[in-house]
Amino acid sequence: MAQREAVLRLDEQWARIRSGAAHAEPEEADRLLGELITALREPARTDPDCAARLGLRLADLAGRRFGQGDRAGALSAVEEGMRHAQQAAGHSPEYARWYAKGLINQGVWLAWPLSDGRRLPRYPLGTAAMEAPNPMERAAGERAIDLTRSAVDVWRGLDQGDPVNRRGLAQAKVFLGDRLAELGFTEDSVAWAVDAESDFRRLLLTGPDPESRQEAEEVLDHIGRQLELRLRFLSFESLVRLRHDGLLPESLLPQAVVASRIQGVEPAEAAARLRLDPEHVTTMLEVTPWLAVWRFEVRGSDGLWTVLGHPWHSASDVRNRTAEDVASELIRGFTDSADCPDPGGYWRLHIWWQEEGDPVGARFRLLSSPEAPPAGPLDTPS
Repeated sequence: MAQREAVLRLDEQWARIRSGAAHAEPEEADRLLGELITALREPARTDPDCAARLGLRLADLAGRRFGQGDRAGALSAVEEGMRHAQQAAGHSPEYARWYAKGLINQGVWLAWPLSDGRRLPRYPLGTAAMEAPNPMERAAGERAIDLTRSAVDVWRGLDQGDPVNRRGLAQAKVFLGDRLAELGFTEDSVAWAVDAESDFRRLLLTGPDPESRQEAEEVLDHIGRQLELRLRFLSFESLVRLRHDGLLPESLLPQAVVASRIQGVEPAEAAARLRLDPEHVTTMLEVTPWLAVWRFEVRGSDGLWTVLGHPWHSASDVRNRTAEDVASELIRGFTDSADCPDPGGYWRLHIWWQEEGDPVGARFRLLSSPEAPPAGPLDTPS
């Protein structure tokens, strides 16, 4: 008993340092955390509370290692921590919450190489991308998805009458959407994000706590940005499925209509299949612009492609026009210009929605060459 009390006192000391309530130099903090982890190992064999705390402290160690750039060390520590956390999770809702949070962090660290410096998916087109994750990165990303699904299941199994558990479940859904987006499962990622958005809006209506309200509003901002990005990579058929399943909220309908038009869908068809009033669709297309970003390239005698300068590498807001409409106007201007190669030369055009990126994600692509007929607009990946 005395040994257990000593361990818990050490844990409380570490918790104060971790929260900032007490100060310790980095070396001293590392020493204390290492001592605490060692002290917790033996009682964790039979004591659920110590097992849960050991899981937490190994996760703390993982976080410190990750912050120092040691991702492999972080993953090793959190892997061990989650074994102890899982052992304790069934003994208390609080321990289950610790376990679920640890699973989410483990997923974040596993999937880290799949996002860029802005924490946006590096390969949003999945297997269709010109550059794809290597097999190790993909395997880590798939495991991250599985771990985050497990976290969702843990939160879902807790009392949903408790707002803490409802918020935890909503947050886990956000993370699952992020993990799915990183491997190009765009339609599924949208579905989870919309589900999470609905949960957070309900929490805003019921949460009197100002801090909780601020957190919910920040998460809603994040979800909104992510959904706007993800819809740019969805095919019209995916949009139709999401709408049919009730997963296209009103706020996203203008963007869904614009996405359909960019792909060449006629307004009447978009209205019918997205279950919208035709007049509303017309209005949406008239008032909602999309940014067309284009790039012309020519191939030299050395076989290398050169990106041309302005106006052949530029962008413009357009309304109620398809990517092919924009391309037709650009091609007319380019072929009449001195920048266009002589007949028999090679040139190509890509047009993206919003920002330049992977050629596979272009809304329109055309190659002009002596050997190959020009390629027209591309289907949107999903």
